Amino acid sequence: MRVLIAEQDHAEYQRLLQRAAPQLELVTGEDSALAEQAASCPVWLGEPDRFANLLRAGHKPAWLQSTWAGITPLLAEDLPRDYQLTRAVGVFGQIMAEYVLCHMLAHERELVARQQAQREQRWDGGLPGSLAGRRVLIVGCGEIGAAVARFLQPFNVELSGVASSPRSLAPFHEVAALDELPRLVAQADYVVNLLPNTPATRDIYDAALLARFQPSAVLINAGRGTAVVDEDLVAALASGGLAAAVIDVCREEPLPAGHPFWTASNLTLTGHSAAPTLPHLLVELFLANLQRYRAGAALQGLVDFARGY
Repeated sequence: MRVLIAEQDHAEYQRLLQRAAPQLELVTGEDSALAEQAASCPVWLGEPDRFANLLRAGHKPAWLQSTWAGITPLLAEDLPRDYQLTRAVGVFGQIMAEYVLCHMLAHERELVARQQAQREQRWDGGLPGSLAGRRVLIVGCGEIGAAVARFLQPFNVELSGVASSPRSLAPFHEVAALDELPRLVAQADYVVNLLPNTPATRDIYDAALLARFQPSAVLINAGRGTAVVDEDLVAALASGGLAAAVIDVCREEPLPAGHPFWTASNLTLTGHSAAPTLPHLLVELFLANLQRYRAGAALQGLVDFARGY
């Protein structure tokens, strides 16, 4: 079987796949070379933005395995949808949890302030906070959100969540629907946004919702940049409406010079680095899905184009 690989790190994917499945015929290279081979490859593996160009040029696979959790470039209205598309699932839980936990602990331990005190040669003996008893709201309780919650549980936080519909889901004490978000953010010490980019999730963190935050609360956005109204967040931080924000994803990436996020008070930018794809885990997912594909079984992470994820 011929597999088309369109990945920045295509050499590593090729190495891992050749070792694990030497019977596969792998096609890699620059975009121009991939376009020449696309028609003869029923299976594609790689980055959605690169495959969007191939689809737009009239090429199409039988099955496309994305190496991203998000597949927004492939949802454009001018692109075909009559093929199987799978998202990267089951590979981002721990690394996303590490990112979230890193910034929560940095906030509790006041690392930025202590680093500043060190630069000023000023002894800072202030007492740090603790995550114990903190109320954490995870907005987006899918596979990644549930994994983040499990990693946070040993720190004795109080976990609540928001999903497309209410449900019972361990270890959350409550998972409510999206329309309950204003109530829940008002109770949270940390709001962790992990929502996908859909019409229902765009611009939800606007001035009205941010006004519901506690002044001591922290917003961590590692979902999609379209969820946050940028100017409203900057204004809320400037007025003390919330204590801090950690922004990993932006509406426009790279963030352009002059954007207010660069100089906003108490805002940390992390350059879409929260949960990078780890090739060895993605290859394991791909090979497991390849077995399902060959057997005609349901694929893991299959995208519903109508829902957008």
